[in-house]
Parts: sequence; C-alpha cells; structure tokens
Amino acid sequence: MTYRAPVSDIAFTLKNSAGFARALADGVYGDLDAETVDAVLEEAGKFASDVIAPLNRVGDTFGTPFKDGNVTTPPGWKDAYRDWAAAGWNGLASPAEFGGQALPQAVNAACIEMWHSASNAFCIGPVLTMAAVDALHAYGSADLKQRYLGKLVSGEWMGTMQLTEPQAGSDVGALRTKAERAKDGTYRITGSKIFITYGEHDLTDNIIHFVLARLPDAPPGTKGISLFLIPKFLPDGTRNDVRAHSIEHKMGLHASPTCTMVYGDKGGAVGYLIGEERKGMLCMFTMMNRARLAVGLQGVGIAEVATQQAVSYARERKQGPNAIIAYPDVKRMLLTMRAMTAAARGICYATAVAIDRAERSKTEADRQAAHERASLLTPVAKAFSTDIGIEVASLGVQVHGGMGFIEETGAAQHYRDARIAAIYEGTNGIQALDLVSRKVPLKGGATIGAYIDELRGIAKRVQAANDPAFGETGTLLTAAIDSLDEATRWLLGESSSEGALAAATPYLRLFASAAGGCMLADDALAASRANGDGAPRIALARFFAENHVVHAPALERVVIGGAPSIIGQDSALAG
Repeated sequence: MTYRAPVSDIAFTLKNSAGFARALADGVYGDLDAETVDAVLEEAGKFASDVIAPLNRVGDTFGTPFKDGNVTTPPGWKDAYRDWAAAGWNGLASPAEFGGQALPQAVNAACIEMWHSASNAFCIGPVLTMAAVDALHAYGSADLKQRYLGKLVSGEWMGTMQLTEPQAGSDVGALRTKAERAKDGTYRITGSKIFITYGEHDLTDNIIHFVLARLPDAPPGTKGISLFLIPKFLPDGTRNDVRAHSIEHKMGLHASPTCTMVYGDKGGAVGYLIGEERKGMLCMFTMMNRARLAVGLQGVGIAEVATQQAVSYARERKQGPNAIIAYPDVKRMLLTMRAMTAAARGICYATAVAIDRAERSKTEADRQAAHERASLLTPVAKAFSTDIGIEVASLGVQVHGGMGFIEETGAAQHYRDARIAAIYEGTNGIQALDLVSRKVPLKGGATIGAYIDELRGIAKRVQAANDPAFGETGTLLTAAIDSLDEATRWLLGESSSEGALAAATPYLRLFASAAGGCMLADDALAASRANGDGAPRIALARFFAENHVVHAPALERVVIGGAPSIIGQDSALAG
C-alpha cells in the first residue's frame, strides 16, 4: 500500500478551522483566490503521491553510503529532487524578488505535510533550506543575498542548520566552535558539529551551511554566539575548509544523511557573518521557528501515512469471518489514529495562518497580535504533532499485529522514522517549558486569554447546533476549556517556579487536547453548513471529545497538583 495525498481533507481543514478562508476574506493574501490554492495543493499531492512516495522504501533500505567524505543518496532521489526543485516547490513561499512564488506559509505548510507523508527522509532536507532562506532574507547583507539567496530559493543549492556539538546539545550556549575575524572582513571558523541533517550529500553541487560559533571576545552563554554562512564551495569555486567526518547509523530516517561536520583542518573555513556579531541566536531563531513548524508537520505527515496503511490493512485482513476493521478495539485504534492526525493538522495549519497574518496584515497592531498568536501556537504545534506522529505510528504497528513488527509491511519504518521528530528542533520537553515560561505569560496572559475565548466560542456553537450526532462533544469541550483556563491561571501565578516547570508537559497536552477538539468540531460544523452532510466529521469530532478530550480535567489536576510527586522524590530514582 502506498500513500495517496488526502488533498480534499487538507484543503478543508486549511480553509475552515485553521482560518485560511477568513484570512483570505480579510484581504491578508491580496488577490490570491481559493481556486489557485486548490490547484497548488492538487499538484503537490500528485507529486508527493506519484514521485516521492514510491522512493520511500528504497531510501530506507539503501540508506546513505559514506565513502571518502562523500554521501551517495538512494537510487532515484537525485532525479526526484531535480524535478521537485524545477517545479518550483522549494521556493513556494519564498520572496518573489529572489525567484520565489511568495505564496502563503499556510499553503506551503499543507504541501510540507504531503512531502513528509511521502518520505520523511526526503523532505527534511529541503525544509531546512526553506528555513535558511528565511534567515538569510531577514538578516543577510545585500551582497550575501545577491550571491546565495536565489540559488537557495530555487533549490539549486541546499542549506543546513548547525547548532549541536557533543558537549552542547540542548544547551546551545555551551558550544565551542570558534570564529576569528579575518582582515578581509570574513571570518575563519574552526570546530565541529554533530547531528547535521543533510550536512553532506549529492543532490546539489553546493551546500550552504548556517553555523553558530563564538568570537574570542564574546561573553559566555547564548548572548555571545554569532551566526555564519559557510559554503561548501567558495565563490571562486575552490573547496572551503569544511568536511563531513562521518555519518550516524540511526534508528530511522535512513535516507537522510546525519553528519558530523569538521571545520578548520587547514586553518579555518571561510565564513560570512549573518546579522550582527553576538546576535546569532536572534537570526537562528528565525530558522528554528520555521523548522519547528515543519517538524510538527512531519509528525502530521507520518501519522497520515501510518493511518492510511493501517486502515487499508484492517479492511483486507480477515480474522475469522470478518475483516479486522469490524472489531471494536481495532475501530478504537483506527479512530484514534485518524482523529489525532486531524487534530494535529488543524493546530499546525492554524499556526501557519498566524504566521501569514503576522507577515501580511495591513496594520502593525494586527501583525503584532498575529505574531503573538503564532508564538503561542508554535511549541504546541511542534510538540503535540510529533508526539502524535509517534503514537499513531505505534498504533499502526499494533493494528498490523505480528506483521507490523516485520519490516516488509512498512509499518515499522513509520514508527522508526517518527521517533526523532520529538527530539530534534528542540525536544518536546523544551517546547513545553517554552510554552509555560515564555508564551503563556505573553502580555500578562492576554494572548492565551484571547485564544481561550475563541475556543469557548466554538464550544458554544456546537451546543447551539443541538445536533444529537455530536453526543457529549459540546459539554466535554466546555469542560476541557474550563480546565485549560484554570490551569493557565495557576501557571500565570507560578510561571517561574519549579512546580510550573514540572507541569509543563501535561499542560501542553491539555492545551492541545482542548484546541484540537475544538478544531475538529469547527470543521464538523463547517461541513454541515457547506453541504448539510457533516456526518463523517461530526463522528470524528465526537470520538475525539468522548475518548480523549474527556481526560482534560485529569490533566488539569496533574498540572496544578502533580509537582510534589516529582520534585523532591529522588529516592524513587536512587540506585
């Protein structure tokens, strides 16, 4: 069974619960029309389904052989990447003045989901190039933009993002890579980086590395870090002093080369400053925030393809006289997979629409409010969606039974590929800490307060519909929003305490449960209004509410009262 892009579901969620249609009506997207968006999504779905997806299995089995400092990508990948870049997909949301199409980030997000479903390992490299485009466009000098931006936008060259070192994983401020000023205005970089996605490959002739390093007179910590653009090949065609030392042998994403990079074997790699000295983290966060949303979409993408495969298998696999899809526990697993995927999709797309409003709204006040909304939703989109990717892929293995544990079915690959997404681009625990310590307190809690009010509006509309098909959905959504409100009020009084940090992960799950449930219900209401037949979406919203949102009061209790069972209980970990 191979992947087929669910274009109609994607377009429906994008336009309705994610808010794209409202933004379109508000004039956020200028003269863009819904028909153009539909055409783009349709073509992206075809390319994902017909070109990329058939390469996923061969990528997993072939891997990325490494010899003499060179990486060979799997058979068919170079041709697929060439055709993908030639079709303009790499620059879909990039600035038009550098060859991009300047389409909305939300449309790009929907396409990224499809690329990820087709092959996580293929997509993760290009999305880092897209993030590099954002950083270079925002902070690069005119000369660097002229020299590098067009080729990154077109996909002729690819970009990397390099933070991690052996002693400095999540603690970026502990990095040791050095930068020395050169007389010609460039810098010489020495050091090493680990876990660098697509640090070396044969898909493009040049690779443009975005590397964090520290100047000799920089203070310790993140405030002393600068960001540098380091090309594999310099403008005169000579090889820069950078190389891949090795690649990692990983649990999953076998076709994505993960490299250890070395700078300075011959005195130092030539680097060009991005932004200002000691302001590297500001520049890098532009890359990281876009990459975090893309990784959230990786979770959605792997969940979608795992769900498709599990449903197909359950319809075909006989157990006694019936296919196993007839059995209630299998239905429970499949409904969980489908509902969780749809909820995560809605949250990610809503984040992308908020990013668009932050960039495109007509007034500064509207742009600022949208920026705050995007900031609030980004850690939730990244963490919840990647958790869901793992959970859904695991259920996919379970639906397959013993065959799920056998590599040939492909279910195991989905599980292996999904596992990394909760770790890179900031672990999900760090996302939760960011949410409770930085995002919930935005504007004294007014940003999240406004969001909770919007969720209440959806719950009220469900109750007002008075449709028995919704079951207890309206009541359970209201209870979940009340729990989110109470937990938020508690956090606002405890945001810097150890107790709040202990509560961060269950709080993020509570937030996502309430938001995701409301988004499913909003889509169900929209389907009923559009054609009078919202039965499938109503059924999905009801399942999610009555089987998952129902846990919200328990999560509230964990958030507010769970810290004492964590803090000071080290005796349980002794020995």
